[in-house]
This record gives sequence, C-alpha cells and structure tokens, in this order.
Amino acid sequence: MTMTFTKAARLVLLLAIPGLVLTGCGRKGDLERPGAMSTTAPAGTAKPQQTAVDRPFLLDPLL
Repeated sequence: MTMTFTKAARLVLLLAIPGLVLTGCGRKGDLERPGAMSTTAPAGTAKPQQTAVDRPFLLDPLL
C-alpha cells in the first residue's frame, strides 16, 4: 500500500496540530505555588510566603 504525498501531508498535519495547541497552553515564567501572587503588596517588595506541608506524590521520583 503506497501513501501519496497528500495523504502523508494530512497525517503529519493531523499529528502536529495537537502538539502545537498543547504547546501554547500554560504560563510563561517561573513556577510559583498557587496563591503566591498578591495584589496588596506594591511591586518590587518581597512578602513572606506561607510554607506548605510537603506531601510525597506517586510521580515525584519521575521528576
């Protein structure tokens, strides 16, 4: 069974679109804990953050 150029191009496009869409998801920048952003403090001032309890997660060894 031979694959024509049109069918091959459609397959590549079909596989590339979800990858491009998922690449655009998310937020660019440093990772922060949820709730770390505060609008009460003026810009440039550091505010002490609450410490969270570190609970192990099933996928932690993979990271």
